[in-house]
Amino acid sequence: MLLEPPIDALVKKVGNPYKLAVIVSKRAKTLQQALTEQEREEIPEVTRAVNEVYTGKIISK
Repeated sequence: MLLEPPIDALVKKVGNPYKLAVIVSKRAKTLQQALTEQEREEIPEVTRAVNEVYTGKIISK
């Protein structure tokens, strides 16, 4: 379950929950291919993708 960052805050940044799901899933897939096994074990890809959206590293159009 995602507790931090709050889902409401993520949806506000992106616009709607469906768009958020697409952005996070696409970024997580990219990270899965780019990260090493050790990096993936430390912080899962989806968590990294969510944090990138929350911090503004990924901006939706």
